[in-house]
Order: sequence, then structure tokens, then C-alpha cells
Amino acid sequence: MSFKEMKHTKVIVIAGPTASGKSSLALDIAVASEGVVVNADSMQVYQGLPILSAVPSAEERRLAEHRLYEIYPPSQNGTVVDWLNLAAEEIRRCWKQNRLPVVVGGTGMYLDNLIRGTTPIPEPDTEIRAEVTALFNNIGAAELHRHLELADEEGAAMINPNDASRVRRAYEIFLQTGKSIAWWYGQPLVQKLPEASFRVVKILPSAEELDARCYRRFDKMLADGAVEEVRNLLRLKLDPSLPAMKMLGVQELRDYLENRCSLEEAAAAAKLHTRQYAKRQRTWFRNKLDALLTLDKSYASDTAVIKGVKKIINCCT
Repeated sequence: MSFKEMKHTKVIVIAGPTASGKSSLALDIAVASEGVVVNADSMQVYQGLPILSAVPSAEERRLAEHRLYEIYPPSQNGTVVDWLNLAAEEIRRCWKQNRLPVVVGGTGMYLDNLIRGTTPIPEPDTEIRAEVTALFNNIGAAELHRHLELADEEGAAMINPNDASRVRRAYEIFLQTGKSIAWWYGQPLVQKLPEASFRVVKILPSAEELDARCYRRFDKMLADGAVEEVRNLLRLKLDPSLPAMKMLGVQELRDYLENRCSLEEAAAAAKLHTRQYAKRQRTWFRNKLDALLTLDKSYASDTAVIKGVKKIINCCT
């Protein structure tokens, strides 16, 4: 049975740590099932860093349609709520077009909110966001956290003062609603796509395999021009607290470009941080995300895997 003959509520989710081959699997599934790849990676939403964020190539995008990649300038602070609204819209658009949505990414918070539901926090008004942004730009994250602490002591205690995005959001929420972010987190979750039937595939290679793949991938990024990519980003003189500025490899290569270390030292640091990040992702996906199919090796164009995924697409129709 093809997807066009099914009830249009199915969503394939391909999840796993960085460098596990999940984007390749998502592409192969989309090609095999007349599907659309929908991005669920919090760094691949930003423009200007295609090498370090490892967005799909032009050739891969010709093979299957890809959505929600490189949708924001690096000066923007995209939130999980922003992504969730866009993802729900794209998934429903796929269904209307009789196409299978294949959601892929390594950002656990994105996938958790999509599958399990999200806290029903109302979005702040434009005026409040502008007010908090102006205050943040003037006083910085640590001082804004002190403002939050005075207004919402319980919420402030939940947030690292250096986590600029979460500090700003918590303060916006308090100004908008008069309630602590802690109160909002205690409310029942609301599903953005209550009609969806999620079919989750996890890729969880061994730590040793992931380490080697992370190292090789960063070497390729350097060969492909990652240093020049960061050089161009730095010319924009963006706030260092923005998500794009915190992308793996950006700070390390910035240190090199600003003569604080050698390129070899920058590369070693980037590889270490990537390895640590992949380890955290692997732990989260292993413990927090249920799946119908779990692969214990990285994916590399395996027809047996494609057949296995097709089975979970067709099951329980």
C-alpha cells in the first residue's frame, strides 16, 4: 500500500545524535515513499553556515523536497515554539498533498514537543518581545536574569543566568501573563498535531563509532571551507548569545581567527565538543524517546533498513 492510499495522519520521525547518518536515512525514505524531509535540527534552521550545520546539499534537495532548512538569518533567535508552529503547518501541508512527512533531526526538545505535546504558554506580544530584546541588548543575560529573579523568583531558579534564550523567554512570559514560567510548566501538555500517528526510528551507534564519525566529519568541514564560513559570520558582528553563534565549531574557529589558538588546537577543541554533544544526544534519545525501530549502527544506504522503515509506515493502518 502506498502512502497515497493511506489515511493521512502518519509522520515518520528519524532521530539520533549528530553524525549518525539520520539525514541520509530521511532522504532515502523520502525518495522511496514520495515524501518530504522536514527539518527538526535547531541549527539547520539558520542561514549562512551550511558547512558547520551540515544542511542537505543541492543534489540531495533535488532528489527530494526539503523544508524548514535555512529559514532564519543568523541574527534571529528561533524558538522551539516557532519551529513547532512551522513544523505542524508543513506536516499538514504534506498530508494535503498526499505526501509522507519525514521529520529528521537531533534536537530532542523539538521532537519531544512535536510528539508528546508542549506547555500551553501563550506567545508574547511583539511589543513585549521588543521591550525585552532592547533590555537584553542594553544589560546582558546575567543582569536580565536578576530582573527576572525579582519578578519571578521560582522561574529564575530554574534557569542558568548565562542561558540568554531561556532567560529572555521566561521574562517575556512573565510580562505577558503575570505568571511564572514554573507555573506554566506545571500545566497539562497540549499536542500541536493530536491527529498524527508518529512512527519513530532511532539511530544509536556505539560511542566509539560516533566519535570516529564526528572527527571525520569535522575534518571534512575544514576541507570544505568552514574557516571562511565563520570568518563571514564574524563580519556581521552579531550578539554572541544568539543560537547561530553557539553552533558547534563557531567559537572554536573564532578563537583561531582571533589568534587565540592554532588551527590544530581549534579543530581538536571542536571535535571534543562535538563528541561530548553527540554523547548527550545519544543518552537522551536512548532514555527519553520511544521508537518502533532502533538501529545500533550509523546508517549508510542499507536496503534492509529501508524495508524495515517501510514496514512501520504500513503497519497499523
